[in-house]
Amino acid sequence: MGLPMDNRDVHAPTVPSGPTTARSGFPDLSKLSLFELMNEKDRIEAELRAYSSVLTSHGVTMETPLTTPDGFPRNDIDVAQIRHTRVRIIHLRNDHKEVMKHLETKLHEHFASLRESGAASTTSSTVPQNAVESRPPVETPFAKVNSVADGSPAAQAGLKAGDIVRTFGSVNWVNHERLRKVGEVVQQNEGRPLVVKVTRKDEDGEGTRDISLILTPRRDWGGRGLLGCHLVPL
Repeated sequence: MGLPMDNRDVHAPTVPSGPTTARSGFPDLSKLSLFELMNEKDRIEAELRAYSSVLTSHGVTMETPLTTPDGFPRNDIDVAQIRHTRVRIIHLRNDHKEVMKHLETKLHEHFASLRESGAASTTSSTVPQNAVESRPPVETPFAKVNSVADGSPAAQAGLKAGDIVRTFGSVNWVNHERLRKVGEVVQQNEGRPLVVKVTRKDEDGEGTRDISLILTPRRDWGGRGLLGCHLVPL
């Protein structure tokens, strides 16, 4: 019978938490265009979902102990594969943070350029100044409210089906990860108010208006979930 293994050697891989752009095979993000950064973001998120599904298939998370109470490796799971998967997830999370920093910078540059070109055009045309896109990039729409249950926290906050979500608490177009972050923010803020910014069509259907709502996630409203609404990514 072998000796017990140190828990830290088994399920807590030592991986740097800082930038990973110097790692072999990772692109120089400073040289990528906005479109290329968006593609890199999507690629990393897809790979993260794939590796997360590997952990799920084993019935473990990033924190699940891989040893028995007496310190021996568990024999009901593939410890080596799980360790490799966890290390890869940590690398990908670091990569994702770096991509998001560069992407947000590029977005600000892109929208600043649009504002400058729009402002310049007003000096030689009749286009009104307020026609220039002035919304900050983090408030770019990223989701649509598909349905809202009667009496739910979403309904009480004033959210309506058809609303276009621009920000949901700290979640925005840059970091929502196909709405995964919305779910995390909701779970982390049960009973606490969140500011939700939406764009809504006017009743005559000829225009839109921006609205800020206060939504408090809670589970005692008589229905499923903490919100009572369904969002779909744009």
